[in-house]
Amino acid sequence: MGLLISMEGFEFIIDREAAMVSQTIRSMLTSPGGFSESKDGVVTFPDISTTILEKICQYFYWSLQYSRGKETEFHIEPELTLELMMAANYLHT
Repeated sequence: MGLLISMEGFEFIIDREAAMVSQTIRSMLTSPGGFSESKDGVVTFPDISTTILEKICQYFYWSLQYSRGKETEFHIEPELTLELMMAANYLHT
């Protein structure tokens, strides 16, 4: 399990496999440099709001299902599009 924390301090408990969908999070959790994220499994995002981080977590789980052959639609509310695109770019998802 991993813990992702939004800029407001809201905590999302997420399966490590789901979190690894993001190349950035994967690097944070697996780097051998002794970073606190790899030791504790906790990643804080001071620039990502709770609403956006929640949607990102949903996407991680959706992506795992999609990669396993379950083809469903992933709905994105239009008002979240810009912030989601910026967060996705940062997270390499």
